[in-house]
Amino acid sequence: MRGDAPTLGAVRAPAAPGLTGAQWRTIVLASLGGALEFYDFIIYGIFVPSIAAAFFPASDPLVGLVLSFSVFAGGYLARPFGGLLLGALGDRFGRRGVFLFSLGAISASTVAMGLLPGYASWGVGATVLMVALRLVQGLCLGGELPCSIVYAVETAPARGGFACGVLFFCVNSGVSLAALVSLAVNTLMPPEAAAATGWRVAFVFGGLTGLASLAIRRRLHESPEFAALRGVAARTPLRELFGAYPMPVLIGIGTSAATSAFNGMMFVYLPAYLVRVLHHAPAEAAWAQNAGLATTSVGLLAVSWLGDRMPRRHLLALGAGLLAALSYPFFAALAAGSLGIVPLFVLAGAVAALINGTFAMVLADLFPTRVRFSGVAVSYNVSQTLFGGTVPLVAAALVAGTGSPLSPALVMVVCAAVAFAATFGLKRHGGRVGAAEPASPAPHPSVA
Repeated sequence: MRGDAPTLGAVRAPAAPGLTGAQWRTIVLASLGGALEFYDFIIYGIFVPSIAAAFFPASDPLVGLVLSFSVFAGGYLARPFGGLLLGALGDRFGRRGVFLFSLGAISASTVAMGLLPGYASWGVGATVLMVALRLVQGLCLGGELPCSIVYAVETAPARGGFACGVLFFCVNSGVSLAALVSLAVNTLMPPEAAAATGWRVAFVFGGLTGLASLAIRRRLHESPEFAALRGVAARTPLRELFGAYPMPVLIGIGTSAATSAFNGMMFVYLPAYLVRVLHHAPAEAAWAQNAGLATTSVGLLAVSWLGDRMPRRHLLALGAGLLAALSYPFFAALAAGSLGIVPLFVLAGAVAALINGTFAMVLADLFPTRVRFSGVAVSYNVSQTLFGGTVPLVAAALVAGTGSPLSPALVMVVCAAVAFAATFGLKRHGGRVGAAEPASPAPHPSVA
């Protein structure tokens, strides 16, 4: 049975060859849209008070802030729908066209957001257009990063784990770029100008960078695995996905839970938690966040390299187990001040490398080429929405409701436990990257 195929993570002899120059170029080009995604994610959060003032005027500034965050969340909720649509198109017609369209639409909408006149000039029309542009971003982002994962894996299937590691190392550069742009805006512009127009500079810069990278990405060819399959590509990928591979979809959602929750906690919730709950200086919180990100970025390269040489499901299970076990000690040390926050974030980043360096290849390995784009897009985006998108809200509500600064740990424990449990299904349902591709869909053991 297909589910009994040997997992890609099994030990190989001889060792898999290294990446060629052409494969390196393809993987780096594939990462450009994901880097823009993380850039936009951070920039919106950094400048959300200015965006609220420009498009959501209210007598109470907190109301405008909530409305602005609601638009951000709306883009997040649109991602699963974008993943369904773009994933199906990518599995039916090819990865390259979807790849070019998604990055072009994201970049154009980001520039448009930066140039859009505010409420004072266009009234409610400006607010409506800002919401619409954010929804366009969300829809396209639902296919962008999953397509990057699929492109990387199908370009270098023998080194797919390390290819995904390189991809996410590059994607994380979007966070660093956002931090640098924010620093430049607040350093080079007077405070009043930075608050009024600094966010526009950041958005236009990000969008133009994406458009420039689109010109470079046009050099990409179709992924080799899909090109070989083109004559028998799935005509109804979503029907085939949900009919033949429902269990891999659920396992994919579960195994991504820890990564989604950790990224939501690290990038969105913890900076505000450190400043507002634990009363650290903003600069200190920023240093800690960047130290954790740098540790994760370097660590995931090592973990992804190792994952091509041993069963990566064990690395993912180890990372999820450690997150579940160490979340309460982490928040306790933060609250007590028993260790510096930078060393604590470095330790958290090292543990997160175990899940961030494995989850992408695990997702791709759950699905055959015929429905891989759709499978990765659905699993990734549903997990991001269920676990990543809800983390800041749930964590903040727990602190407000319980009064305990340790309560956010419960969120990480639950999400890490879900990921740990899901890893037990990987041995049976994984192993499809590099496996023989049938000319017509074969029923999965779970539905046979």
